[in-house]
Amino acid sequence: MTSLALPATDDLLSRARASLTRIGVVVPEGDDLQARTPITGEDLFGLKGTTDADAEAAVAAAHEAFLAWRSTPAPRRGELVRRFGELVREHRSDLADLITLEAGKIRAEALGEVQEMIDIADYAVGLSRQLYGRVIASERAGHRMAETWHPLGVVGIISAFNFPAAVWSWNTTVALVCGDTVVWKPSELTTLIALACDRLLTQAAEEVGAPVNIHRVLIGGRELGEKLVDDPRVALVSATGSTRMGRAVGPRVAARFGRVLLELGGNNAAIVTPSADLDLTLPAVVFAAAGTAGQRCTALRRLIVHRDIVDELLPRLTAAYERLPIGDPFADTTLVGPLISTAPLDAMRDALARVTEDGGKVLVGGGRVETDAAGAAYVQPAVVRIDAQSPVVREETFAPILYVLTYDTLEEAIALQNDVPQGLSSSIFTRDQREAEVFMSAVGSDCGMVNVNVGTSGAEIGGAFGGEKETGGGRACGSDAWHAYMRRTTNVVNYSAEVALAQNISFL
Repeated sequence: MTSLALPATDDLLSRARASLTRIGVVVPEGDDLQARTPITGEDLFGLKGTTDADAEAAVAAAHEAFLAWRSTPAPRRGELVRRFGELVREHRSDLADLITLEAGKIRAEALGEVQEMIDIADYAVGLSRQLYGRVIASERAGHRMAETWHPLGVVGIISAFNFPAAVWSWNTTVALVCGDTVVWKPSELTTLIALACDRLLTQAAEEVGAPVNIHRVLIGGRELGEKLVDDPRVALVSATGSTRMGRAVGPRVAARFGRVLLELGGNNAAIVTPSADLDLTLPAVVFAAAGTAGQRCTALRRLIVHRDIVDELLPRLTAAYERLPIGDPFADTTLVGPLISTAPLDAMRDALARVTEDGGKVLVGGGRVETDAAGAAYVQPAVVRIDAQSPVVREETFAPILYVLTYDTLEEAIALQNDVPQGLSSSIFTRDQREAEVFMSAVGSDCGMVNVNVGTSGAEIGGAFGGEKETGGGRACGSDAWHAYMRRTTNVVNYSAEVALAQNISFL
């Protein structure tokens, strides 16, 4: 087998510098950490990181900016987000290039991520005129009771490499219109896109006259994220990453009575029923499982197929996997780009070894694709037939492995779907209305996102994004997720000429 041809790292570096220049980023070059591309597995250039003193100053500045920003009328705050969205539109291609360069996403997925940034900006602008409270019936005559919402404070965002811009924008645009300021600690694997996003938001703030320091970015490792976790001036920590990370973050923020919004692991399943339209099911399953090389929290990990149709579906599924174009994510024909590093490759190999030990069988894929870049990690997405009781099925391997399980009754399928610690996204493929309704009911999927004839990956910004159990319980994006970024007050006004004490108590 011939080695996969990849672009030269020097060409990728030139592409990165061109995009950064057009956006207006002045790169803080230094020796603290490396900007790396998974396309070739090589470093692009060195970066100067944020020092402890710089991080302390950033939080202090964001807190000071909050004291002014919170008093700015919400529609005015929306003007900042509107201008930011316009700038993202102007630099859509450049931002997508940086996402592909640093995260390894294929071009179409990178452009899709930038579109999510545009969409959430549009949503947040509308939200800036809809931060509604409510009027509540008072039990006391001559009294009015109402609920109002107020800005919360500094929001600390800790984001992961796989959606290096979209997840930040989900949090930031909503936080800003809610009157909060933001300090962002991006993944050290995707620093260039973070610098680009920060530059566009800074430009928007300058143009609309927003206070300086409403947004700051921290470039570096885990220790910077820990500063956000432990700083009492950070009112909310929104953290995206592994369940292990969430177990560390949650208790530390709670210990100082701060708030958390956690988006953690996913071990998502799709049920395929006997009535499913397999022509519809197949592309949805393949994209959900192999898209982004399996490096999505919403990626499909488990396919639960009715025993009567598994022999019909599997040959079609494995044939589709064998045809998946793997390679340079900038190439128009590529559907599967690289893993972020060799670490998930090792995890994938370990998981597949355990599959064999448990009596399972790899039906297709699983091997490393040979390239002319030794540090790059390209793999063939794998489909595995295995017993549902195998422990490996209950774990999330952040790589493209799809476990195929079988069932006999819908109740059994739902039990398999729910029998994992994670609870992010789920799907059922069926043309039976009863099956769909049961799956979406209280006795159905226990996930935060429940889909019918739609894959597990991908989400519209108008709905709340997040999951249950070890996924963390947080919600971002649409619906009423904005509540997480504000504080609620209950107001009572006595407009009568008498004092009416609660429960009709007579005190004097």
